[in-house]
Amino acid sequence: MRKELCLCESAATCKASLAIQTQTTIIMHHRERYITTNTARLAALCIPNCDFFLRGLPNETLQLSELIADDRQPLFLYPDEGANVLSKDYLKQFKKPIQLIVPDGSWRQASKVANREIALKDIPRVMLPAGQVSAYKLRREPKENGLATFEAIARALGIIEDEAVHDKLVKVFRVMVQRTLQSRGLSAIK
Repeated sequence: MRKELCLCESAATCKASLAIQTQTTIIMHHRERYITTNTARLAALCIPNCDFFLRGLPNETLQLSELIADDRQPLFLYPDEGANVLSKDYLKQFKKPIQLIVPDGSWRQASKVANREIALKDIPRVMLPAGQVSAYKLRREPKENGLATFEAIARALGIIEDEAVHDKLVKVFRVMVQRTLQSRGLSAIK
């Protein structure tokens, strides 16, 4: 992003304003690393307790078992067949703070994470309840209710933590989309 459109200040302000317990762990496909429209990197800049790790690198194995915290309840966010809908009621069964594990990449790349990573085999799967249409206008979305990784994390944290967390994150996300469209000479979203 051009310097005059930089998001660093918005991201830092957002991160400083959020006091959350949830640990967010993003497992990014290595091909997403340098894609300018990737939103997982923005999540890592805006969200406290958020890390991302690369998977799929040639000759490197990601040791996910080392990424899963013993003092937290891990939940894998991906809308597959066996996933439970993430809700306040669903979360009541867990006594530990949540570690939200999120795959990042194309739908095809993300769908493979849970099946290929043995450490995720027994982790409960969760999906988001139906919500607003995505505000992400930078990539074509192949799924009808698909979201950018950042939007999915913001919605999940809105449920796990509170709606104010979601609102602060969405504010930065909308600024990112608007500035990116502006840098491309396109109209901003409403």
